[in-house]
Amino acid sequence: MGGFFSSQAAYAAEEGVSAVIAVHSVGEWTQNWESHSQTSKLMVIDFSASWCGPCRFVEPAFKAMAAQYSDAVFFKIDVDEIPEVSKQWKVQAMPTFVLVKGGQEVGRIVGAKKDELERRIQEQIST
Repeated sequence: MGGFFSSQAAYAAEEGVSAVIAVHSVGEWTQNWESHSQTSKLMVIDFSASWCGPCRFVEPAFKAMAAQYSDAVFFKIDVDEIPEVSKQWKVQAMPTFVLVKGGQEVGRIVGAKKDELERRIQEQIST
């Protein structure tokens, strides 16, 4: 699709500016979950690991999506940093992207499938 927004999103991702909220503790996660889970706004949670090659591959696209889709909130959780949260969400492979709306899981993409992730985000935002 291209266009102004995608070029702006790509620029933001290249410049290190990110709309992705990196979560580093269970307390941070709990606070973010409580403030976002009761809204109709889409939450996109990226479960990844620093050692994961496919996670590093998809990260620029994830950041670009976060910049492009401002009507969703994007989180990144390192499964090694806070394993309690990844266990809670039954994450078994990285990357895993979980889409949540109104506190309920509405989608899950396992693997670095950036096109599928973007399609699912667009579907959820439009409903």
